[in-house]
Amino acid sequence: MRVQLALPLVAAILGGLVACATNPVTGRREVMLMSESQEIGIGQESHPQILEEMGEYDDPALQQYVNELGQRLARRSERPDLPWHFTVVDQPVVNAFAVPGGFIYITRGILSYLDNEAQLVGVLGHEIGHVTARHSAQQYTRQVSGSVGLAALGIFVPAARPLGDVTSTAVGALFLKYGRDDELQADDLGARYAATNGWDPRQVPAFLTTLGRLSEGSTRGVPNWLSTHPEPASRVKDIQPLVQQLTAAGGSFTVERDGYLRRVDGMLYGDNPEQGIVRGSTFLHPELRLQLEFPQTWEVMNSPRQVVASAPGADLVMLMEIVQQPQGRTVQEVALNSMRGAGLAPVQGDRATLNGLEAWVGVYRGRLQGLGNVVLRAGHISHNRQIYLVAGIAPPAAFEQVDAEFLRTIRSFRALSAAEAEAIHPNRIDLYTVRSNDTWASIAEASGGIVDAQTLAIMNDSPAGSRPEPGRRIKIVVGG
Repeated sequence: MRVQLALPLVAAILGGLVACATNPVTGRREVMLMSESQEIGIGQESHPQILEEMGEYDDPALQQYVNELGQRLARRSERPDLPWHFTVVDQPVVNAFAVPGGFIYITRGILSYLDNEAQLVGVLGHEIGHVTARHSAQQYTRQVSGSVGLAALGIFVPAARPLGDVTSTAVGALFLKYGRDDELQADDLGARYAATNGWDPRQVPAFLTTLGRLSEGSTRGVPNWLSTHPEPASRVKDIQPLVQQLTAAGGSFTVERDGYLRRVDGMLYGDNPEQGIVRGSTFLHPELRLQLEFPQTWEVMNSPRQVVASAPGADLVMLMEIVQQPQGRTVQEVALNSMRGAGLAPVQGDRATLNGLEAWVGVYRGRLQGLGNVVLRAGHISHNRQIYLVAGIAPPAAFEQVDAEFLRTIRSFRALSAAEAEAIHPNRIDLYTVRSNDTWASIAEASGGIVDAQTLAIMNDSPAGSRPEPGRRIKIVVGG
């Protein structure tokens, strides 16, 4: 999945004169390629594309709640006059991010791991800080000024390739990783914005601690926040002096846990079936009525345009997507035209019937942006008046060793019956009051085992080895 910046805006940025500007937070003069109006332009150009790619979570009350909190913080920031937007996106990953110009996004996935309103405010304040201190604009400036021409913004420029950009799934390529100094400053600003508006700043290090536990417990890839916001555990210590200073000044601070829990009660957890769901290594899409089995242990990432699986510790990728504007009268013609259009030369191919579906399965060679020279095993499969591409991509030297895995995945593509599709329901957040004999393991088991005991503890602001407090209201995950 890609977020693409419109070419006219890119050209305007590259064509602008390098100038100095005063940083609104630090007061220092800095070299900046973008004016404030250009920052706003980036946000306005990107916003509809981000919503198209990631989806806006369909809960107007939750959207209003998050937006009102964000607007309250932004009004008392260093840049209150930006056209601030705060949106919950329909993604299960744990992340929040900012686009220049005042556009802030928070995933429903991260809301599952927040324990109270003050923690939500801390996350929103952190992202506001990236905008007010112009960190995101500075990153764009560094990316452009250190390179030549439009090649520097290749990850933003629209690409008309049939295979898309398999190296930038889940919009991750748009968001450049901030340096440690920027992260610490955003942490500080988030805590200051929280305290200024009456929320407990101690909840900022509390949530950073939760992120650290997520990192320690991650077995299927690092949650996205930890990729774009590094070292949360070490930052807990760094922010403590400021938190002590803010709380020592006196005043009344709110946490608002019960109200927050009511807001997320019933929220989707994990994949939304409308976009397809991942269960282990299996991808299921009830609306498109299909199922696909990726190799065991591979990390599977779902987005509206592609499903991508990557092998741990190896340059091996598999993907599934619908062929856009197929050219040809037969599956074979569509396959060959599509792959040649992507710059890939056919090496071998055969007609096939996969679980009753007409297909063309072949091998192709070529070069893909971001991956270099590759060999692909690709199946083009006709299903419900669409042509689906299922492809395994490997460096030439590794292809023979993994081709059998690629073929197994391609051959696993099958149609779901109406009954199978109707039986697929989303998982949701529910609330539960802890009883005296409960453990995290017993609660996880009683609620269906959808998440394990360690995840359940982390979701509720607790160490994995702890025991839940009797009488405490907690979040659990239940099946549909």
